[in-house]
Amino acid sequence: MRRPGGSTVVTLGVALLLGSLSLVMWRQARAMETLAETDALQREQSLARAESEELRRRIQVLESRGRVVPAASSRLGMEIAPGTILLVTESLQ
Repeated sequence: MRRPGGSTVVTLGVALLLGSLSLVMWRQARAMETLAETDALQREQSLARAESEELRRRIQVLESRGRVVPAASSRLGMEIAPGTILLVTESLQ
């Protein structure tokens, strides 16, 4: 049986090396894409949390007694019972 020549072994070695390097480059590119997607999702999540917190704060202000009582008084003609202490605070418009 004939053994492969030196040039054949070198050619196979170079082909294996190039194949391995190509695989590593592909894997690194996929990892970078995944990291970019993760970063984008984290930014989106952070913005959603900030918006949610702002909406909670706004709901709290809109539901506050200092906002509801004057609105009920002007819109519905409701009045505050005598002897009731009312603290009016500024509300968001």
